[in-house]
Amino acid sequence: MSYRVALNFEDGITRFIDVKDGEKLLDAAYRNKINLPMDCSDGVCGTCKCRCEAGAYELGDEYLDEALTADEAAQGMVLTCQMVLKGDCTIAVPMTSSACKIKPAQQHGSIMEVAQLSPSTILLKLALEQPAEFLAGQYVQLDIHGTGQSRAYSFSTKPGTKEAGFLIRNVPGGRMSGWLSAGAKRGDKMSFTGPFGSFYLRAVERPVLMLAGGTGLAPLLSMLEVLAENGTDQELHLIYGVTRDGDLVETDRLDDLAARLPSFSWTSCVADPQSPHPRKGYVTEHLAGTPVEAGECDVYLCGPPPMVEAVRQSFAVRGFTPSRFLYEKFAVSVAA
Repeated sequence: MSYRVALNFEDGITRFIDVKDGEKLLDAAYRNKINLPMDCSDGVCGTCKCRCEAGAYELGDEYLDEALTADEAAQGMVLTCQMVLKGDCTIAVPMTSSACKIKPAQQHGSIMEVAQLSPSTILLKLALEQPAEFLAGQYVQLDIHGTGQSRAYSFSTKPGTKEAGFLIRNVPGGRMSGWLSAGAKRGDKMSFTGPFGSFYLRAVERPVLMLAGGTGLAPLLSMLEVLAENGTDQELHLIYGVTRDGDLVETDRLDDLAARLPSFSWTSCVADPQSPHPRKGYVTEHLAGTPVEAGECDVYLCGPPPMVEAVRQSFAVRGFTPSRFLYEKFAVSVAA
């Protein structure tokens, strides 16, 4: 028996390794040529201290309180030299990946589908050579065919499958969207590097509010796919905001997720004041009746920088502090 561990480094790079039943995490990392911080390896110095963000494990009692206090252990801190896994885990490592002698992984595939979902959004689906390894919500650097350049996009699909989906904003003059619109065809080879990022799904322990702006919907779809597969009784609500009516995409998929996950609901809003949509304006104007009003909840937010800042300011005005507030800003890139 073995367990899968995601090691998240402070520079945003994630690497996955297998840990054998009964094996110490530090030993497994070194077996995989990953030099996690360590000094004594006996539970004495505390140099190997990391944080377990998800998963089951045991530490035993063969370490000194000076290396790991009871308060730290209660907050999820672990000594990797003493940690024995009892399930898959996610570990936050307080060092850069380069300091631990690793590089981002590269994955390869070919185009299955390119679809213009709306004037502003392109759907890209890839068939991969190996199942995609990432945490739901993370992104990769997707290579632009024949240019030597890359762009960052979040997965819209769930981890662990040989199909990868992305929502690409259709940007006038954009290298990626321009190639996908004009030159890409089924079977074209593509590759990406990653995964990256600290914006990923954590354990659902309380109600969750998700806020998406435009193609910022993609990582939240990935999270919802995982939740629909694993199940949760916690209330989940998504507010999906776009500029114009035609920018709304993947609504059938959201309805399907709501059918598969009874605790999930979603609404949309359109910023265009001329829109016939029943909910006009920005996401910050439609927080009534969401977990925000109930008090304690986690918030996941992905959208352009102005949207992220507007939400942060709205929470400050309300005097609302989420139990956990995870957000990711994205900006578009165009050819010089």
